[in-house]
Amino acid sequence: MSRKWKIALAVVVLVAVVAFGLRACGKKGAPEDTKQGGQDSTRPVPVTVESVTTQNVPVYLSATGTVTALNTVTINPQTSGRLMSLEFSEGQPVRKGQVLARIDPRELQAAYDQAAAAKKQNQAQLQTARDTYARLTDPAYAPYVARTDIDTQKNLVAQYQAGVAAADAAMQAASVQLQYTNIISPLDGIAGIRGVDVGNIVNTSTTIVTITQVEPIYASFSLPAQDLSAVRAAQARGEAVVAALDSTDQHVIASDGVLDVVDNQVSTDTNTFRLRARFPNTDHVLWPGQFINVRLQVAVIRGGLVVPTQAVQRGPDSDYVYVVQPDNTVRMTNVTTGVEVGDTHIVVTKGLKAGDRVVTEGQFRLKPDARVNALKPGQAPPEPTEQELQQAIQGQRGGRRGGPPR
Repeated sequence: MSRKWKIALAVVVLVAVVAFGLRACGKKGAPEDTKQGGQDSTRPVPVTVESVTTQNVPVYLSATGTVTALNTVTINPQTSGRLMSLEFSEGQPVRKGQVLARIDPRELQAAYDQAAAAKKQNQAQLQTARDTYARLTDPAYAPYVARTDIDTQKNLVAQYQAGVAAADAAMQAASVQLQYTNIISPLDGIAGIRGVDVGNIVNTSTTIVTITQVEPIYASFSLPAQDLSAVRAAQARGEAVVAALDSTDQHVIASDGVLDVVDNQVSTDTNTFRLRARFPNTDHVLWPGQFINVRLQVAVIRGGLVVPTQAVQRGPDSDYVYVVQPDNTVRMTNVTTGVEVGDTHIVVTKGLKAGDRVVTEGQFRLKPDARVNALKPGQAPPEPTEQELQQAIQGQRGGRRGGPPR
């Protein structure tokens, strides 16, 4: 045999030996990998589990609203004159009947005194005319008095009576104008920023201040027309409770509102209808002109099934949850959800029953019939044992030995 053929035969034998060695190593590592894989597939997956509960769930409608004062009054003088003083503090409460400002009363006081003097003058003249008329009509003197003089004196008495009445009316008018020099608050409320300074000449077009009544207070908002029937039914049952939330829709500002008015028509432009709620607002947490989020309760679901929102997963066809079976395996169950319960829970109307245990954390590691280690909310999974750690280490080594050659 030539040297060339000897070299070729040696190469073939060497290749055969290497191939046999690789096959032997592969077969030796396969059971270990399979064993390790079997251990991983049977090891329970730690998940957080909570039970389906029942509770009465209120149904809300939400909208953006505006706070409006119960009453707003612009205070203008009813007479002219120099503003002598302001008797209120801007931004502070005022009471009904409280004096807000004073106007110089001297000119009007003089007019009143003049009318009072005219009344006294006419009263004196009236008394003289009456005495004269009484003498002229006395039976002892009547035959000696002309009928014309008696009629004239009678008319003079009537004239002075009218003069007294006119003076009395002038006194009343002057008294009213004099009272207008003290500007009075017509309601309880909060004083705004003054519109004029002391010392200025004011008249009926001058704004002194604006008073807004904030106890109680209104919140106006709108809802879609399709909610009209539910709102009216809730109002008829007395269940139309209204809450006001801040602009972030996170915190309840006031929860004691009641539905006061449902407007009598639906807007054809927006297909919405207006509503107005009333709040006691004794703590003044609501302020006129403030934007709020309004939450109107229209119904209560009695005994609704409630689960944590994070338990519900969205699938290609419908929502679903993982339900833990008595043997600690999981079943994928399609569900139909309803209204939200706060920020953390939701109502399930179909697919579950009270007491079912659903997975709320760890769903991404699950598949149907997977075995789980059910943990309570906030409970940490147990530490792995020494044996499990050794098995994991051996599994990693076996995986490296059984890997493809480099």
